[in-house]
Amino acid sequence: MKLYIYDHCPFCVKARMIFGLKHVPVTDVVLLNDDVETPTRMVGRKLVPILEQDGRFMGESMDIVAHIDTMDGRLVLTGPTRPAISQWLKDEQRAGIHLMLPRFAAAPLPEFATTAARLYFIRNKEDMIGPFGESLADTPALRASTNAGLARLAGLIQRPDAVNGTLSRDDIHLFAHLRSLTIVAGLDWPERVRAYCQHMAQATGIPLLDSIAA
Repeated sequence: MKLYIYDHCPFCVKARMIFGLKHVPVTDVVLLNDDVETPTRMVGRKLVPILEQDGRFMGESMDIVAHIDTMDGRLVLTGPTRPAISQWLKDEQRAGIHLMLPRFAAAPLPEFATTAARLYFIRNKEDMIGPFGESLADTPALRASTNAGLARLAGLIQRPDAVNGTLSRDDIHLFAHLRSLTIVAGLDWPERVRAYCQHMAQATGIPLLDSIAA
C-alpha cells in the first residue's frame, strides 16, 4: 500500500496515524504541493491523503482510517468520543490556522522542495486567511490564546495514550492538530499535553515538528 501525503497536512497525519497504531506497513509518498495532475488522476481532484491499494485509490482521511482499522477485524479505535474534545478543537481552530500556515510555508518540508510548490501553497493559503505577514504580526495574541487553550486541554486528557482513556477517533483528530502546533515556537505546553503528544508520536511513528519550529 502507498499513502500519498504532504508532511505538514493534519488530514494526512490522521490517515498516517492508523497505520502506526495498527502496525500496518505502508509507503508514504510525499507529493509536491503544486502537483495537481497526480491526485486528479487518482481521485478526480487535488486532495491528500490518498491511499493506493491493489490498484484502487481512496481519498478522505477518516475513510482511510476506518478502512484500515476494520481491515483485519481487530479494531484499535474502540473508545467513546466526547463532545468536549470536538468543541475544544473547534474553539482552537482559528488561532491554530493563523499560527501554523505561515510557519509551514517557510519550513523545510518535502512538499515544498521547489520554489513553485512553496509559492503555490502561499498563494492558496493567503487567499484563505489573508497575508501571512499579518498573521505573523499577530503572533503574540495568537500564542497567548493558544496557550490558554492548551491549559484547558490538560484538564481533558485522561491518559497519555488515549485522551478519553481508550483510543478513539478523538485521538486521531486531536493529535493531528497538536502535532501541527509543534511547529510554533514559544508555546507553553502543559506537562500532561506534552506527554500525550510524545506518546502519540511514538505510538504512530509520526515525529513532532519541534526541530523546525519557528
